[in-house]
Amino acid sequence: MPISKSAKRTLKKSLKRRKRNLELKEEIKENLKGIKKLIAEKKTEEAKKNLPKVFRILDKATKVGVIKKGRVNRVKSKISKSISKSQKLTDQEQHRVSTARS
Repeated sequence: MPISKSAKRTLKKSLKRRKRNLELKEEIKENLKGIKKLIAEKKTEEAKKNLPKVFRILDKATKVGVIKKGRVNRVKSKISKSISKSQKLTDQEQHRVSTARS
């Protein structure tokens, strides 16, 4: 345990920051899981609607220093890519169904 006043203040600050960082990381994980679930269920429109929210959270985490910039960029890219891929697959399936009926 800290003895000096400044060490006590530093401990208090670090505990607050740790709590904030863990909350942010948890929020990121939950939102990413949600988007991945929507993509798996082929609900690309809903996933696209949630995308700005997730990007906002990721950017805030970068700004605060919870996650590094490069990782955030990779995650954003991966999510965007998977949504667009899912969108293309859905469009192709709809096209096949409409041409099969004709």
